[in-house]
Amino acid sequence: MGLLAILGGAVGTYFGGPAGGAIGSALAGAFEGSQAIGQASDVQQQAAQAGINENRGQFEAVQKLLAPFVAVGAPALEQQQALLGLRGPEAERAAIQRISGGERFKALAEQGEGALLSRASATGGLRGGNIQAALGQFRPALLSNLIEKQYGQLGELATLGQSSAAGVGTAGMNTGARIANLLGEQGAAQAGGIMGQSQAYNLPGIFGTIAGRLPAFAPPVSDNGYSVGVGSAYGGQRRGF
Repeated sequence: MGLLAILGGAVGTYFGGPAGGAIGSALAGAFEGSQAIGQASDVQQQAAQAGINENRGQFEAVQKLLAPFVAVGAPALEQQQALLGLRGPEAERAAIQRISGGERFKALAEQGEGALLSRASATGGLRGGNIQAALGQFRPALLSNLIEKQYGQLGELATLGQSSAAGVGTAGMNTGARIANLLGEQGAAQAGGIMGQSQAYNLPGIFGTIAGRLPAFAPPVSDNGYSVGVGSAYGGQRRGF
């Protein structure tokens, strides 16, 4: 039970009669109004909090969805830099050796050299200088071609990671803006509830309401040097104040 409800009941019991009823009614009305304002404020704050939780959940879902694409972007860019020599000569050599020692290079080299030898055998030129020159140039040309292709493929992965990271960043900014608005709504609802309850508990206004409901109250009169309160106007009971 609220403070004004207790106070209203106590005052109503004390005065009794119409006066007590009017005072108790006014104080109880103030309590009920304050309680309704508080409940409305709570509902608004809960709705704003639900919106905040939903926005955060959606952002986490987007972040999780794009995480694998974001994860490949940075390593791909580093490998591109290594192939260009931007990460030092050792990193460049290691990047090239990964390609020249890879299974793709080995398989393509064997297939290509086998095709050259088969063609030379068919034409009787296995011992000629042309086939030896072709074989000597084949592997370097193949390696150069594979380096160029891998650099392009790494670029696609780096671009994918960059665009995915930008998507996460945009989602984060939009989520932040929406949450900021909802936090503002929460603050406004809380402040409105506080102000509304403060007005509901405005005692001068309550007593003004009481006075308006009791137009028949008689002014205090003096009886043997004592002030006789409103109770004497209802029921003849005298109480000094």
